[in-house]
Amino acid sequence: MRIPKSLHRYFWDVDVKKLDPKKKPYFIISRLLDKGDIEAVRWVRKHYSDKEIKETLQNYRDFSLRSASFWALIYNFSIKKVKCFQEPYLSMRKTLWPY
Repeated sequence: MRIPKSLHRYFWDVDVKKLDPKKKPYFIISRLLDKGDIEAVRWVRKHYSDKEIKETLQNYRDFSLRSASFWALIYNFSIKKVKCFQEPYLSMRKTLWPY
C-alpha cells in the first residue's frame, strides 16, 4: 500500500516516499482525516478499518477540535473518548492557541 501522489500535499513535513502506511497508521489516518479532502477520506476508509480509525481518534491527539468532533459524530462515540478533548492536552492547547 502506498499513498497516492494526489495526497502527497498533506504530508509537507515528511518524505512521503519513505512513509509506510502500514507502520504509521495513526499518523496517516489523523493527517488525512483532519486536513484532507473527500479523496483523502475515501482513501483512508478504503485502506483502514473502522476499528483503526476509531483507535486513531481515541489515541492520537493531533486532530483539530472541529475535525475530531465531526469524526466522533460519524463513528458514533462520545467526544470524551477523543484524545484531543481530554485533559491535560485540552488545557495545554488553549494556552498555546487561545482561540
